[in-house]
Amino acid sequence: MFRNKGVNEFNEGNTYSLFQIIKYVVWIVSFGLILETLGIKVTILIAGSAALLVGVGLGLQQTFNDVISGIILLSERSIRISDILEIDGDIVKIQEIGLRTSKGLNTDDISIIIPNSLITTNKVINWSHQTHLNRFRINIGVSYESDVEFVIKILNESGKEHPEVDHKKPIEARLVGFGDSSLDFQLLFYSSSIFGSDRMKSDIRRVIRRKFVENNIAIPFPQMDVHVKQN
Repeated sequence: MFRNKGVNEFNEGNTYSLFQIIKYVVWIVSFGLILETLGIKVTILIAGSAALLVGVGLGLQQTFNDVISGIILLSERSIRISDILEIDGDIVKIQEIGLRTSKGLNTDDISIIIPNSLITTNKVINWSHQTHLNRFRINIGVSYESDVEFVIKILNESGKEHPEVDHKKPIEARLVGFGDSSLDFQLLFYSSSIFGSDRMKSDIRRVIRRKFVENNIAIPFPQMDVHVKQN
């Protein structure tokens, strides 16, 4: 089932990219033919306006950068429609790839217009590029008086309770550090719910909190001991 879905998304992305490239090529060729029909020689026009084009190019440098980036995105197809990207810490589902800008939808259902150069020149995480499963992490700290093995057991059970967590992949709880006020743990699990990961992690945190209360496991807050020396 997942394989067919991936193939459909791949075909959809390829078809969209090919259509966009053909559309822009047709526009450019049509514009040139119209000028030729009107008796305007395109080659002469380009040669005569070379200096003007240089000035315009300097003024619209960022726009040209976005356009070139759009051509790269459409030709390379490293990013396709329905891909889920992480850009500047924001999770965005790509809805449209244009020649200058792309449009995406974030987890708050807000439409975002993204300059194409932001995607091609910055570090962008494509959550859906290679696989439909991704690993997520939940960090939690508990009191130093807590039983480490028992905490790991509860964290594993909390991850298994959520229906969107993939049970074929390992669900693993780790002790990752000794904090100033807590033992620091991390719960790792796999899921295909990439776009709804914040909601899913919130649900798992609620389960962890409930189990901690039921088993008298304290989540500490930062504390400081002050020692006063007398002269």
